[in-house]
Amino acid sequence: MAALDTVPEDELVKRARQFLPGQDNQEVWNFGPDSDGAVWVDFVADLGDGFDATYAIASLISQEKLTVGGQQTRRGQLLVMGGDEVYPRAASETYQKQLRDPYDWAFPDPNPGLLKGPPVYAVPGNHDWYDGLVLFLALFCRKDHMHLGGWRTHQRRSYFAVQLTDQWWLWAIDAQLVDDVDQPQKEYFLEIAKAMPDNAKIILCGPEPGWLYTGKAGNRALRVMSYIGSIALKQRRGLTIPLVLSGDTHHYSRYVADDGSAQFVTSGGGGAFLHPTHQVEPSVNLDRVSDGYSWLSGQIKGLRLGANEQGREAVYPSKADSLSMLRGNFVFVAYNPAFALVLGSAYWLISLMGKALTYDIYYIAPILLVAGFWGYTKNQEGGGAKTGLVSLANGIVHSLCVAATVTLVAWFNGRFGGLGGWPRTSFLLTAAETILIGGLVGGSLFGAYLYVTSRWLNMNHNDAFSSMRRDSHRHFLRMRIKGDTVTVFPVGLTDVPKRRDWRLNSEKLGNPAPVYTPQSALKPQLIEQPFSVGATPAQNDTDSLA
Repeated sequence: MAALDTVPEDELVKRARQFLPGQDNQEVWNFGPDSDGAVWVDFVADLGDGFDATYAIASLISQEKLTVGGQQTRRGQLLVMGGDEVYPRAASETYQKQLRDPYDWAFPDPNPGLLKGPPVYAVPGNHDWYDGLVLFLALFCRKDHMHLGGWRTHQRRSYFAVQLTDQWWLWAIDAQLVDDVDQPQKEYFLEIAKAMPDNAKIILCGPEPGWLYTGKAGNRALRVMSYIGSIALKQRRGLTIPLVLSGDTHHYSRYVADDGSAQFVTSGGGGAFLHPTHQVEPSVNLDRVSDGYSWLSGQIKGLRLGANEQGREAVYPSKADSLSMLRGNFVFVAYNPAFALVLGSAYWLISLMGKALTYDIYYIAPILLVAGFWGYTKNQEGGGAKTGLVSLANGIVHSLCVAATVTLVAWFNGRFGGLGGWPRTSFLLTAAETILIGGLVGGSLFGAYLYVTSRWLNMNHNDAFSSMRRDSHRHFLRMRIKGDTVTVFPVGLTDVPKRRDWRLNSEKLGNPAPVYTPQSALKPQLIEQPFSVGATPAQNDTDSLA
């Protein structure tokens, strides 16, 4: 990317400052403050996973004014997409149907022939990287400025810095697929840091919330973000990073640093399936240099989960709601019939091996099933004793269920089948019965396994919720920047309209007029009261905003 964008260092800085008032940008866009002297920025992540939820959030973001929790907010003068702009893979059709169509329709381009429009910048996540970042670059880093509805792309690389006000900057890094940054990216942020004034403040964005992943062996997401942040702090006196943002995990959570000022926010609610919150730790230890975890050379040693004045933890959905939804895995088969049939087919194949290897199957079946579950669990959760023990228990229980299923089918056919003279029909009937019953038994057992491991063993949280495809609790962040303070409004949407609830906007209601509107109005809410960063100490913002 750097080789395709060979420009002098001062041009990189000029791009970062291009939207400030007073620049030569009247034909493009500028971050002119509102009547109250504030600049507004929107942050959304993990959005390209279907239509309904993605379009619902895009519809809220696109509204020029949005009243939520009794407070009026403005559409961001900058839209930042914080990673994973498409699911599950980077392909032309998925980018078109799951990103471009929803945002084009939610904010129809008022000036299709002009460059002028609010800018959109995007951080690539791992799903954007699955084609080598080819399509991401073609869409977001193009010279001719893609029109995403009324928004316009301006970035030339997958990492970027944007100056928002005289004092505030936004930095966004590309950690690639291996939690690393290459030398040109390091040099880019070094040049930006040199050009920043003393006492500047940075909103730092990364593709993964490394502070949530310190329990994952080998994960370097936190180290990468800390390294880029340290580049800035080493260059300018008094520079601070009061706000750190990320998506990747599809829930909302907010941690407060032990310096009483910095806040670490995970906000991956742009449209992708819901992730749980019941596993979110009340505190995170960042003073673990021997494990590779620290923040800005020990400036912050720990984080605690934020809470409001009533003591409610700063997570969305709430931990109680998360545990309640987790019980949906007890009807795993209804959500995932195809996967259940795969398990049933495995039961049937093992039963065939049992007929050929009557005595050996008693140790072959457990070995096969334990190995299979160990491979699956290791891929999802990593190795270790816990993975081994869980896989062993899983394999043994499923082996017993295979034996019970085969015994039941044989007893039933022996008593009621009466197909001894029809061997081929008897074979096919037995196969169908074993697959169906095995699918019900194996699928139900797998759902119970996901519930138990997610509920008590801190494992399989991703699969436990992706299996249910929860289309609720979506959210984005709206930020108000004034002076030395950023006030963050976490906007949530608990209920997302179903496909049948969208209607063509024939009356052209709204400004801009979206292509589709819900049958019942969307009901956004504040996940928690707005909180402020930048001023010391951090504080909740309870003032009414005009």
